[in-house]
Amino acid sequence: MRTRCTRTLRLALLAAAPLLAGACTQWDGRQGSLNSTADPSLASTGPDTLYGAGIDAMRQGEFQEAITYFDGIEREHPYSTWATSARLMAAYSDYQRNRYTEAIGALDRFIQLHPAHRDIAYAYYLRALCYYEQIVDAQRDQRGTEIALSQLQEVVNRFPDTPYARDARLKMDLARDHLAGREMNIGRFYENKGMYAAAIGRFRRVVDDFQTTNHVPEALHRLTECYVALGLVDEARRTASVLGYNYPGSRWYQDSYALLADRGLQPDGPAAERPGFFARAWNSVF
Repeated sequence: MRTRCTRTLRLALLAAAPLLAGACTQWDGRQGSLNSTADPSLASTGPDTLYGAGIDAMRQGEFQEAITYFDGIEREHPYSTWATSARLMAAYSDYQRNRYTEAIGALDRFIQLHPAHRDIAYAYYLRALCYYEQIVDAQRDQRGTEIALSQLQEVVNRFPDTPYARDARLKMDLARDHLAGREMNIGRFYENKGMYAAAIGRFRRVVDDFQTTNHVPEALHRLTECYVALGLVDEARRTASVLGYNYPGSRWYQDSYALLADRGLQPDGPAAERPGFFARAWNSVF
């Protein structure tokens, strides 16, 4: 899931730009004058210089060193104008080190304490990324995916016209695909065990709740299989018709058609030609 390093660093530096402009003036030409492990030197250094050093370390990928500088600002200059942005940049540095728990904790505090900060949209977005990048494959529990989806949705709801919202929408599609994949895995398990009623519940959820994912054609085919196994001929024909109308070139429709043809059946062809057939036929099945 970590394909975002360059883009997110660019967004982080964009968020820090107003402060960075002044900090770089102070820091330029002074690399090496600060010892990242020596607290006395941090205490005697101005917050603007520390901030510039932190940004410089972050650009070089030295995120632990960057945290030292940002934490130094919070510790030695807690009431300076630099301290608030330092908290956000420290959280970003933790995120880049895959220390998601620490980053989320810091971002939660930032959001609670600074709800009107100019970079509050980025804070929400970064927190959502921390959850999103912990998404696991569809074979495992997807509670984390559900949390990530809700966090991404919050970014979209709160900041709909920002670049963060646009990126969040793209990531939401993948999160939904993971959730649909989990339902498909469980549905296939139930179907293979002959537990058709339980399988139908899972496949129906994919069709009802995740219609934009690429799992829907297979879900409709699996529903057709389950209805045939239960002897529910009319439901099987109507479901196959929904599949054929919406995904006529899909191999899943070919499989459903062959399944019904082997039993002397066929999908409801004429009905599939009418506009809006998907909704009508699907509702008629249930």
